Amino acid sequence: MFSTRWLILGLRLLLVLLFLGLVVAQTLIVPGSVAYRSGQNPDFAASRWLVLAFCVIELLCVQLVIVAIWRLLSLVVRDRIFDDSAFRWVDVILGAMAVAWLLLAAVFVYVGSIADDPGVLVLMFGMLLVGAVLIFLMLVMRALLRQATTLRVDMEAVI
Repeated sequence: MFSTRWLILGLRLLLVLLFLGLVVAQTLIVPGSVAYRSGQNPDFAASRWLVLAFCVIELLCVQLVIVAIWRLLSLVVRDRIFDDSAFRWVDVILGAMAVAWLLLAAVFVYVGSIADDPGVLVLMFGMLLVGAVLIFLMLVMRALLRQATTLRVDMEAVI
């Protein structure tokens, strides 16, 4: 079985790769794709900047979650995860997820009003469901962290 140290090291490596990939997507891929698409379709050109802003903000939310996870891993390494400072980073994760979900919900409503193909709506609805599940999962994990923190404080008072 892997030790916690190796698991954290592997997770940090994956987080760095993911973060770098998101930066490349945010600065090169998304703007290039949006520019190409608006050159190919004049109807798309009118909403070019809104689409670009939406994509960049969504990617920024994921980057915030990565930074918060990194900070939580630092607390795990220092054996301080059951500290009140952990809640700040969990709240950052929840806030970023909520912003991303609300933006996606707004786009879903807009696309629903103009779409003539239900496939995109079904896909977006699935993404909204996955996002809602993840937000509720994080809320449950936050409650479990609160319970564990309280139990640890109680145990330290007894010892």
